[in-house]
Amino acid sequence: MKDRMDPARAQALCATLDLPAPGPDLPPFFHHIYFWEAHPPEALGRDGHPAVGGTIPDMGLPRRMWAGGRLEFPAPLHSAIPAEKTTTIENTAHKHGRSGPLGFVTLRHEIRQNGTLCVREFQDLVYRTDPAPDTPRPVPPPAPDGAEETRPVQFSPTLLFRYSALTFNGHRIHYDRDYARDVEGYDGLVVHGPLLAQMLMLMAAEAGPLTRFSFRASAPLMDHEPATLCRAGPRYWVCGPNGRLCMSAEAG
Repeated sequence: MKDRMDPARAQALCATLDLPAPGPDLPPFFHHIYFWEAHPPEALGRDGHPAVGGTIPDMGLPRRMWAGGRLEFPAPLHSAIPAEKTTTIENTAHKHGRSGPLGFVTLRHEIRQNGTLCVREFQDLVYRTDPAPDTPRPVPPPAPDGAEETRPVQFSPTLLFRYSALTFNGHRIHYDRDYARDVEGYDGLVVHGPLLAQMLMLMAAEAGPLTRFSFRASAPLMDHEPATLCRAGPRYWVCGPNGRLCMSAEAG
């Protein structure tokens, strides 16, 4: 898949995140606003994502979650220079957890400009069943202590909508409150896991160019909930209300 890497898209994401206009080198993780896969409505699943069965195999489970990822940045990725992205299936597995059957898919994405590898990303997806009305919610893990730096953050419905638009992410849990509550069982609009990872990566990049970054989601964060970005050395995390850990990460 090819993209001409329009600088206007990066400028729009910077405006959305209240950041200064970017230079020619794109900030880490900004590649997610490129390489759109535009499918017609009949090719979408009930959740707004492209229906499984193409690149992503059908795991027989309706709910999708981006559980985490690992990234390498061997060279800068530039705006306004055409790039090519290749995606392959790294691994698939079925397991049975406390909440029922689970499907795991790991995708490997590689992005090149002028033949140079700029980004290698391993994307971990989890598929699960719909929650039964009487199913108890899992207890989220507590966030760690000992943060050396903290930053309060808030995610409005407008921010979630604009991030969905820029990443061409049709998942309805991020903008359709009724669907998020009544079908997938959430308390509100869900903040994108990649958006949390993006905020942590931008925080980590302030110390210098990133060569590696990994992250793991552990509990959802709703649009009406305040959160805190935290750092201790190379470790980063998102702390939600009541001290719950929403995401953990490590920079390199």
